[in-house]
Parts: sequence; C-alpha cells; structure tokens
Amino acid sequence: MKSRLLEPQSFLIAREPYYEPQGEEVSLFEKAYYNLIPMLLKGPTGCGKTRFMEYMAWRLKRPLITVSCHDDLTASDLVGRYLITADQTVWMDGPLAQAVRCGGICYLDEVVEARKDTTVVIHPLADDRRLLPIEKTGEVLAAPPEFGLAISYNPGYQSVLKDLKQSTRQRFVAIEFHYPPAELEQKIIERESGVGTERAAKLVRFAGMTRNLKGSGLEEGASTRLLVHAAKLMVSGVSEGYACQSAIAQALTDDPEMIAAINELGRSLF
Repeated sequence: MKSRLLEPQSFLIAREPYYEPQGEEVSLFEKAYYNLIPMLLKGPTGCGKTRFMEYMAWRLKRPLITVSCHDDLTASDLVGRYLITADQTVWMDGPLAQAVRCGGICYLDEVVEARKDTTVVIHPLADDRRLLPIEKTGEVLAAPPEFGLAISYNPGYQSVLKDLKQSTRQRFVAIEFHYPPAELEQKIIERESGVGTERAAKLVRFAGMTRNLKGSGLEEGASTRLLVHAAKLMVSGVSEGYACQSAIAQALTDDPEMIAAINELGRSLF
C-alpha cells in the first residue's frame, strides 16, 4: 500500500488578496490562530467571508485548503479513503488530513450543509486534543501548531435541521460579518470592478433597497459580490439596466413579480 500526498505549496496564496477590514476581525483571527483556537465565521452570502479567509491565509503565510460543504459530504471525503489502481492500493488523504499534515488552514465553508455525523470528525481537532484519528488506517494525526481550523455558515438560512450542534459551536471563537457600510462597500465595488464612483454609489443604494425586501419576498438582498458582478458587466459595456437585471434581480429570485419589482427599483436609479 502506498500513500499519495499533495504538496503544501500548491495551496499557498502567492498574491495578497484584496480585503477591506470592517472592524477588528483581522487582529482577532490572528490572536485566535496563535492561541490554537478554531474560528467560526458567521454572515450572509457574499459578504466577504471567503475573501477574508484567503487574506488571512496569505497574511499568516499558511496553505489554505477550502471545502465547500454539502448534504452528501462524508467523513471519508474530509479525512481520506483508499483508492484502488491497476496494481496497488493507494491511500489518499482528504482535505482535512492534508491540512493537518502540512500545517495549513482548513476552511469548511457553509458547514451546516454537511451532515452532523460528518462534522463530528472535526471535534478532536477543535479542542485541546488537536488530533485527527484516521480509523481506516489506524493512524492518529497530531496537529502541529501551524494548523488552523475555520468554519463558516449563514445564520439567515438556519433551521432546526441545519444548525450547528452546541457540541460543535462551543469549540470555536466566532466573528460575525455583515455587509460593509455604504462608503466602504462603494470603495470595494470600485476597486474590484473598475467602475466609476457614480455608478458604484448607485449600486450601493440599489443594494440597500433590495436588502430592505428581506423577509418580504426575498430570502436575501443583493450581496456585495452581486454588486461587483453587475459593475464588471457595466465596465464591459453591458447596459446598466441589463447588468442589474442579470447580475442582481435574476440572481436573487425566480419569482416574476419580485423580479419585476427589483427591476423597477433599478430603473429608478439608473
């Protein structure tokens, strides 16, 4: 039996990701990381949680291994499995084991989407033990000081079936993210898309209008990510109205009446 390992250099982030701090989240993450405390990021879709993780991995100079969680994610998907090739059996580490071995940061995005019996495997890593048992091989990996664990989820989609167990939640220090203040959000849109100040300001106002509709026909208002998408389309020559319709209204909902209402809001600005 052979073991197949990946090079940690392939997970290093070479260039500094653009990130605008909203508070003391950078300092808090660093202090938690150096104290070997795992982090929980909470906030709406598209508010910058993933970009924040990329920025922190670059800042800490650690490999970042990201897992997008889903209903079918199994413990083997995280820890690893045997692969049978033509003439041998090969053990392949999962992303969690890879991060532990190389002293990287493992980021479980939207962790509540994973089955609860899957997320239990992170418990020994998320407390003082900092161990990852691999049942199939009998190996127990001890996480080095450089290893970090972070998870995220969107509280707006919480339900009884998709919530973090207290036994999981209370292993983490939490950072709550929100959409940036208007002035900062405008700066981000301009920086990320190259769009002019006037258009960026209108997009921020448009986003505020859609966010006011949350709970009144929309599950979520327009995220900063969607605003950047619309701005990039405008810079590429797409008309303002069509950019807002395609990147924002159609992305937020499939309800024809709600799409019409959002498009009307866009026309009032552009």
